[in-house]
Amino acid sequence: MNKIFGTILAVALASAAPSAFGWDPDDAAEQDAKAQTAIASFKEKDPSIQRFFDSAVAYVVIPTVGKGGIGIGGARGKGNLYEGGAVTANVTLTQLTIGFQWGGQAYSEFLFFEDAAALENFKKGNYELGAQASAVAVTAGASADANFVDGIAIFTQAKGGLMYEATVGGQKFKVELKE
Repeated sequence: MNKIFGTILAVALASAAPSAFGWDPDDAAEQDAKAQTAIASFKEKDPSIQRFFDSAVAYVVIPTVGKGGIGIGGARGKGNLYEGGAVTANVTLTQLTIGFQWGGQAYSEFLFFEDAAALENFKKGNYELGAQASAVAVTAGASADANFVDGIAIFTQAKGGLMYEATVGGQKFKVELKE
């Protein structure tokens, strides 16, 4: 368990270094390959998620978010924004949490945008999801009853690790548009 926690925490902290170069086509291609694997896993686990891929004007796939904490925690992950099936931006998720927490975990995160207004708000950069935002954990059929809230639907799919927490925090997204 300590090895898993240490690995996830190290990945989260190592990926915390900001990119000084903005849009990176090589990084986007690597993230796209990882995202396609995450999407396939997501659809296999819950085929009803296809309705979100079909109805959303755009979506974000963050293939791996590393999360760890002991009292104070953090999470970090990189992915892509897709519009019309094409990558249009790199997205970096950062999260800070405070409260009872111990452990580490990795998960995939998917954000679906219901309309152009929600998408444009996200693309302005430095978008934040507050503590009151909730994500649906992907299980068989979980997305069947899920809906958009304030123009966005959020899903997570566990990849590994174990985290005990009762925390307050939020997620912040940095969007680097394709040039």
